[in-house]
Amino acid sequence: MDDWAGKRYWIIGASEGLGRALAQKLSKSGVKLVLSARSEDRLKELAAELPAHADVVTIDVTDIKSVEKAAKEAGAIDGMVYLAGAYWPMAATEWDNEKAELMGDTNFLGAMRCVGAVLPTMVQKNQGHIILTSSLTAYRGLPGSIGYGASKAALLSLAEGMRADLKETNVNVQIVNPGFIKTRLTDKNDFNMPMMMEPEDAAAEIFEHMNSDDFKKSFPAPMGIMLRASQFLPDWLYYKLV
Repeated sequence: MDDWAGKRYWIIGASEGLGRALAQKLSKSGVKLVLSARSEDRLKELAAELPAHADVVTIDVTDIKSVEKAAKEAGAIDGMVYLAGAYWPMAATEWDNEKAELMGDTNFLGAMRCVGAVLPTMVQKNQGHIILTSSLTAYRGLPGSIGYGASKAALLSLAEGMRADLKETNVNVQIVNPGFIKTRLTDKNDFNMPMMMEPEDAAAEIFEHMNSDDFKKSFPAPMGIMLRASQFLPDWLYYKLV
């Protein structure tokens, strides 16, 4: 997109981390924003900091009624960015049903609910833009990623199906697959996280992708290439390596 000024985008998961950084990036480009998350206070603080106008709409993505109410309050939009996420490191040997369910409900089903709240109108108008946030963990199962990796793989599949169905329309679907980003979520990890990115740098990658016609972007590039290449390894070798 060449001209962002005056466009109206709904960012879901805007209160912290990557969502907050992307909101700042878009606002500096003249985008009018609808900021959503559960924390109204943090959203209001962000809205007051932004150079362009921003509305605040609270949302609980695990509740369909909350999603539908928020979509109605958001009103007419040009695009939606889904960045809401839940994460805990979890191995299959340390299964926690409550955390696993919340990761699936937030990362995947929450995105489904939000897409379902805005996509029919976009299809009817034959105009719109949806950006979903998956992860490099979506490409192949990794140790300690129960719940998170599966939910992100499902989200990647969702985006691919949407892209196939909407390719002949003016509704543009894109997905980003980031690696490690310095946020409250990755602060839970006690292992080495290579190529860790700051939220501002990751937001710049997403904004660059939003300006392109490409469907998918995986970053940082070296890690993305490595994990995508792992899909071609035979199972016996892959599981020996990981």
